[in-house]
Amino acid sequence: MKNNIIAGLDDREIKYLGETRRGKDHDKRIADEEGVKVPEGYEIYRDLGYLGHNSGDGAVVHQPKKKPRGKPLSDKDKAHNRTISSIRVIIEHVNSGIKRCRCVKDIFRNYVEDFDDLVMEIACGLHNLRTAIRIKNY
Repeated sequence: MKNNIIAGLDDREIKYLGETRRGKDHDKRIADEEGVKVPEGYEIYRDLGYLGHNSGDGAVVHQPKKKPRGKPLSDKDKAHNRTISSIRVIIEHVNSGIKRCRCVKDIFRNYVEDFDDLVMEIACGLHNLRTAIRIKNY
């Protein structure tokens, strides 16, 4: 199973959770079907799974550069990819915070309709709660 998630870099809070889809579905197709648009002036850091996705007018999109076939990446492109990766680590930490609820990352065998969405919503809510408590205590 997979979901599209939009999280804030500054507060590490989940801002958007898409519906639960099959794991075989491609990230870009899911994003296109959901039609999520990011407001003007926002910056988006995403991986190459969304290559070619239009995420809204005025949003600044940061994606790593792909290596050209048969040629190495330039040093400038490697530095660019490293910068994006260092920022994307925050989003990967958000993903791992959601997956602390093992029922999200293990094989889901419950076939009650829309129960998988509910489980993911609860896992994201628990992540946001842990994040809010952590920020409050600092």
